[in-house]
Amino acid sequence: MMTTPDLVVIPEGSFFMGSESGPENEQPCHRVWLDRFGIGRFAIANKDYKFFLEATRRSAPPFWRDPVFSDSDQPVVGVTWDDATAYCRWWSDRTGEGFRLPTEAEWERAARGGREGALYPWGDEPPSEKGYVGCDSQTGGPARVGVNAPNDFGLYDMSEGVHEWCSDYYDYHYYRISPERNPLGPASGTRRSSRGGSWRHRIKFSRCAARSSLPPSFKYADYGFRVAVTLG
Repeated sequence: MMTTPDLVVIPEGSFFMGSESGPENEQPCHRVWLDRFGIGRFAIANKDYKFFLEATRRSAPPFWRDPVFSDSDQPVVGVTWDDATAYCRWWSDRTGEGFRLPTEAEWERAARGGREGALYPWGDEPPSEKGYVGCDSQTGGPARVGVNAPNDFGLYDMSEGVHEWCSDYYDYHYYRISPERNPLGPASGTRRSSRGGSWRHRIKFSRCAARSSLPPSFKYADYGFRVAVTLG
């Protein structure tokens, strides 16, 4: 049965974005104010994306029928940035709500779960001490969404699973010029920003401040997305 994406409302407020101890693209650490927004409790799973494909007759992403990636509760992978934004527009048209991809700033605030300055969504403990699942133990592919504990906002898989597309263009030095209120990223670019960890990496869990990017047309087996929504 198709259901509207399960959203968590993140209250308006400010937080410190970035990390002074991380790579240069995470610096400088700076305070950001964000208006209230909603973000998906989970990354979009195959069972969610299936309804979109059937309704729009859009081409299925690669890996769609590969048994390593095709469990209904696994995150959908192999989607381009345009695929992800088309999914958001589809839900906007159906509901009248402003579904979209989260900005980098929204994603990081959501991942932190209110833990100011913490390395990971759960705090500063290394992932190896948490016993969390980083990939499917049988296939070696992505685990099902929501297998690990949520963060303090009730969001799942904000450090692990798949990289998640964000709405922003990517600029390595963007934090040097980023506005304090509701930053949207650069006005143009050749890559789109992404966040989160990956099942296929040796280190499968990502720090809250870690940034990544990819050309928007690429279809990688460790790239998925979650939705956000603008709230008045």
